[in-house]
Amino acid sequence: MTNPDSQTFNDSYRDRSDRLGALLAVVPADRWDAPSPCVGWTARDVLDHVVTTQRQFMGQHGLDLGAAPDLVTDPASAWQQHAATVHAALCGGLSEREYDGFFGPTTIGASIDAFYGFDLVVHRWDIARAAGLDTTWSDGEMDFAEAAADGFGEMLHAESVCGPAVPVPADARRQDRLLGRLGRDPHWAATA
Repeated sequence: MTNPDSQTFNDSYRDRSDRLGALLAVVPADRWDAPSPCVGWTARDVLDHVVTTQRQFMGQHGLDLGAAPDLVTDPASAWQQHAATVHAALCGGLSEREYDGFFGPTTIGASIDAFYGFDLVVHRWDIARAAGLDTTWSDGEMDFAEAAADGFGEMLHAESVCGPAVPVPADARRQDRLLGRLGRDPHWAATA
């Protein structure tokens, strides 16, 4: 019998990966190598980061996901292939596997949800902006990202996480305030 928490984590991964996939499907072919809000990274680099970090995490826990997907030829299809493989692994019992994580005992499902799920939400915005598109987070996604940011504490602004907060007006819309907290200028636009 599947643990209810594990099922929730599996469903969350599928929902967030599907939302990212829907965006990737409409990224114009000529925008994959455009700069993103992540300094020094293109839209393709951001997607590569999402895929690579998930693959590394799974590999550290003994799961071989097979050959890396081809993010050069068709990034959107490569994402679909990767996400389906990860979701199948999670639903196959991997989600419930326990291990000692950075913050103490946890499960693979909880880590995928908390850390890699955070990437799925935040980097969806980064890729959208690189592509010259907009993406709006749902209230649930913002609740999740705010709670995750709270949980990261001081580590939120570490070099490899979000970088320094960007000031935004106190009366800005919720998503813009959250983006600023996550080290992103809500009005960032690609110049190339």
